[in-house]
Amino acid sequence: MSTALATPITPGILLRKRRKEKSTAHRIALALVWITIASSAVVFSEPAPVDALTMGLIVLLPVIGLTRQTPWLWGGLALWLVIAACGFLGAMHSPETGVATTFIAVSFYLYLACALFAAFVAKAPEAHTRLILNATLISATIAATAALVGYFDLLPGAYELFTRYDRAAGTFKDPNVLGPFLITGVLTAIHLWLTRPARKGIGALIAAMVMTLAILLSFSRGAWAAMAIAFTIYAVLYLATAQRNRDRLKIAGLVLGGTAAIGLVLAAALQSTAVADLLEQRATLTQPYDEGPEGRFGGQVKAFNLILDNPFGIGGQAFTRFHHHEEAHNSYLTAFLNGGWIGGLSFLLLVIVTLALGWRHALLATKSQRLFLVVYAALAANLLEAAIIDIDHWRHVYLLIGVVWGLMAGDTRIVRKGRIIADLRPVLMSRVLLVPPSRRGVRILRRTLPQL
Repeated sequence: MSTALATPITPGILLRKRRKEKSTAHRIALALVWITIASSAVVFSEPAPVDALTMGLIVLLPVIGLTRQTPWLWGGLALWLVIAACGFLGAMHSPETGVATTFIAVSFYLYLACALFAAFVAKAPEAHTRLILNATLISATIAATAALVGYFDLLPGAYELFTRYDRAAGTFKDPNVLGPFLITGVLTAIHLWLTRPARKGIGALIAAMVMTLAILLSFSRGAWAAMAIAFTIYAVLYLATAQRNRDRLKIAGLVLGGTAAIGLVLAAALQSTAVADLLEQRATLTQPYDEGPEGRFGGQVKAFNLILDNPFGIGGQAFTRFHHHEEAHNSYLTAFLNGGWIGGLSFLLLVIVTLALGWRHALLATKSQRLFLVVYAALAANLLEAAIIDIDHWRHVYLLIGVVWGLMAGDTRIVRKGRIIADLRPVLMSRVLLVPPSRRGVRILRRTLPQL
């Protein structure tokens, strides 16, 4: 009989074997999550590779136990389901039901992905958030590098592949999406530079500069504003929660140095006539196509009137097909157009609750506070930009919402003990003698008594 057959199988051996198998499955799943997030920059067409991978994770992660549900997350999922149900109801009122149903089906997939990443982060808030941000940094660096290679035409055919309308688009099909996508990567790189020693943070700082330049060359007014808003929110929260003056000085130095660097880049860019003309054109608050009844603002007026007349919505993409030549360029108006009054109000409620509770959570002392500042600032900037552009199917926005929810649901607060009070308590309870007796005084009295 062999040794293997002779060895008895005990419950302890079975438990260790199951743990080993579970650990291997978890490591493979975590690698798949990293690959999924890292591939999110490649969106030349839809569906993109990230969509197929995300659908696999929706099934895989709950099955192997890498998700955690809480009442907060169940409430968020219920709100997404209400929005989806209203979207399908609105599709029934669309002249092209098939197109509207397809649009809301894609939205429903993104809602599920958001809930999945929230439950994934809640399972291990700090470790899983670091994994997601690490993959996002790699993805954003690749997209930004491709944008610069294309814009400066450093490789044959790169300009045609990585630019749109003479603007840097990178691995995206729209320059207006590239810029907002890179914001999370920029803030992650800044976070690494602030939290690491000076030498180890140089690489992260270089990556932040590359991504910032790509945002600038995307010539997206919304992305410029969103980047400024995101960095402002991050800097304010970082200063408010910093424990050391050294950290405050470091972020202040970054603000001054970053402003100076951007000024130098703009000065160099203005030396090119083509770049200067495009920059001057894009730097204005309004463009010719924004004004007039057929412009962007005119389209928003049309959308508002349609919302008042259609309480159940008109269905996804019906606005561009039957009422205006382009989208409403306002995600909140689009939410009402797609899902009616209930769907629009539900989406608006979701955004308000996320921003309000997220701000409060950012000020709490938690184990993942620094990571939360990165995600929250990037998300807040994207949601504010949603007022001037449609973000309905921006994958990175749903990922950021999921991470913010997951951290709020699963993060652990740091409770500081009152050490000073505990140390002083015995002293306060002890007797205090204000005028201690003096042996010298007694001796003096004894010497003077005989003389009396």
